[in-house]
Amino acid sequence: MAGGGSSSGGGGLKNLHSREYQGHKKKVHSVAWNCLGTKLASGSVDQTARVWDLHSGSTSKNKDSGAGAGVGVTELKGHSDSVDQLCWDPKHADLLATASGDKSVRLWDARSGKCSQQAELSGENINITYKPDATHVAVGNRDDELTILDVRKFKPIHKRKFNYEVNEIAWNMTGDMFFLTTGNGTVEVLAYPSLRAVDTLTAHTAGCYCIAIDPLGRYFAVGSADSLVSLWDISEMLCVRTFTKLEWPVRTISFNHTGEFIASASEDLFIDISNVQTGRSVHQIPCRAAMNSVEWNPKYNLLAYAGDDKNKYQTDEGVFRIFGFESA
Repeated sequence: MAGGGSSSGGGGLKNLHSREYQGHKKKVHSVAWNCLGTKLASGSVDQTARVWDLHSGSTSKNKDSGAGAGVGVTELKGHSDSVDQLCWDPKHADLLATASGDKSVRLWDARSGKCSQQAELSGENINITYKPDATHVAVGNRDDELTILDVRKFKPIHKRKFNYEVNEIAWNMTGDMFFLTTGNGTVEVLAYPSLRAVDTLTAHTAGCYCIAIDPLGRYFAVGSADSLVSLWDISEMLCVRTFTKLEWPVRTISFNHTGEFIASASEDLFIDISNVQTGRSVHQIPCRAAMNSVEWNPKYNLLAYAGDDKNKYQTDEGVFRIFGFESA
């Protein structure tokens, strides 16, 4: 399943293609890989999440033999509104968390498809992320409120309402720092667990929408409404470069497993893959609609992506795709 070449120029990406996975009834808002890179979860406006076991069948050889070949799918049902974001337990390959507009957060076991824990929060949830040691989950809602849940008891241990727009949220690799991207174009850096303000980084000239942490712990990247992606040295808290290929607000970004590439997507009809060190674009994946979510596999050069795809009747296709397959 060794997707993609890893030449530093990215030339190995040119000969790869995407495979489509169908199953949701409405558009897919979020895609995420488990910690082993063997399963992918997708969350949709159709109020369900799905877990796709990509390790079975021909997929493990990374050869294309038709969409969905040898893929097992588990449907996670229970939410009564859109599943806007989901994330996997960083230490357990079968546990994941979902955040929904129905104000609830749920923990699931992908093996049984059953919800194991549920918390009712105060607003429509739009962001969720695990602490790297898997002990806490952070949830952000449309009312700019942050809730931190203890995973074991699944009860809130911190709650904070902000007086500015809070978008995506992330912990650093060691879990002692917490980042908030804001509508003011700043990244707020908080100490964890105290949530004491440590720094305000003036990152962009417009709202910051998304954030990703480099898997090697060197950088974090921020995507903004100004169509730029900025790359920050995490130890110095300094911007080291920007990526300028997109022309629309950046909705979603992801580092690959080696920290060599960064993928970014927006309403532009392509996903840009750039070299982190040079800032140069090495490949662009064409797409037919605005993208909602991109995420690299934690072990291979396989990029999952999902957006607002519609069919010829202008209804949601409910698909996601994975880029990085070699031709059979």
